[in-house]
Amino acid sequence: MDNDEMQISVLASGSTGNVTYIETPQHKILLDAGLSGKKIAGLMSSIGRDLSDVDTLLVTHEHSDHRQSVGVLARKYGLSVYANEGTWNAMNSKIGKVSDDQKNIFPPDTVMDFGDIDIESFSVSHDAAEPQFYVFHHRNKSFVVLTDTGFVSDRMEGVIKDADGYLLECNHDIEMLENGEYSWPLKQRILGDQGHLSNEDGANTMLDVIGHRTKKVFLGHRSQHYNMKSLCHLTVDSIFAAHDMGVGQESKLYEPEPESESAVPPAQMRKQNSPNEFD
Repeated sequence: MDNDEMQISVLASGSTGNVTYIETPQHKILLDAGLSGKKIAGLMSSIGRDLSDVDTLLVTHEHSDHRQSVGVLARKYGLSVYANEGTWNAMNSKIGKVSDDQKNIFPPDTVMDFGDIDIESFSVSHDAAEPQFYVFHHRNKSFVVLTDTGFVSDRMEGVIKDADGYLLECNHDIEMLENGEYSWPLKQRILGDQGHLSNEDGANTMLDVIGHRTKKVFLGHRSQHYNMKSLCHLTVDSIFAAHDMGVGQESKLYEPEPESESAVPPAQMRKQNSPNEFD
């Protein structure tokens, strides 16, 4: 890397799998490993990076679309894996054997120093053992990842307010979900306080937290069945317009793709084969 800025690539974000890559001069980090190791390696290659160079893997929670290949990657590449105690207890039986010296506890609501990057965890409301997400701080720049939560509390907003960039959940369109084929209990789970943010919820969270520093917002964890990229973007644009806050003037919106499509659309890239830089 020819500069000392933090660089981000949202490799996959959706109901089929989630992986985000964070790079600083000292570290190459994956947040979640919700796809097969082979798919993640291919996505890394598509942005000009090698999975074998990654040194750290953070896990948000034990659901399969976030931890699918945690064990495989830990064993193959010798990664240091970080999760809180509840998540470790919930996923230990699902990921196979990982050496004790690779397992690290990252408690909720804690800041950990990784040299040239500080990583801050914060608890969320989701139907997992002990879900948490993260803020990445490097050289006075910050990037927030927040998906898989049924609501955003004042406490959470205080942690994530006015970051330089966000990956924020816009999981579903409420009308599409309510009229869809999912069972009523599953719909209630998704719509509940331990479920997922709708497009409207995500937009309202953005209204509350984005500030003058914010340059990029990725609309993440989009449902395969009950959302569309165009509808997601339109909903956010409409809510911002209703509050006299035009998107695209200071902050730009992007929609990361699920793993079945390209890893990061070219518009999100500083160059087409390198991660997104905050500038």
